[in-house]
Amino acid sequence: MPQSATIDRTERRARAHRLGFRVDAETKRLVERAAALERRSLTDFCLSALTEATQAAILRHQSLVLSERDRAAFFDALVHPPKPNARLRRAFRSARERVVA
Repeated sequence: MPQSATIDRTERRARAHRLGFRVDAETKRLVERAAALERRSLTDFCLSALTEATQAAILRHQSLVLSERDRAAFFDALVHPPKPNARLRRAFRSARERVVA
């Protein structure tokens, strides 16, 4: 089997799902121009851009960036945790009673 046929079948399988959305005329012209400048199909350009934006969004939400002040407060709370207040002690007691019972 020729390699191109294998690639075509793999691409079809990989792209079995659809996302549909509408854009205004100016956005479509801009995207078409960008795709043409990169000598890529509109679909390929949009898929790549969507994938890159998706990965960046996920990375932003998976990472926690603290300021120096926040970092110091976080580590101070780890090293010197506050004593449990009455409400927390009640919650522990309630949980212990449910688990033991």
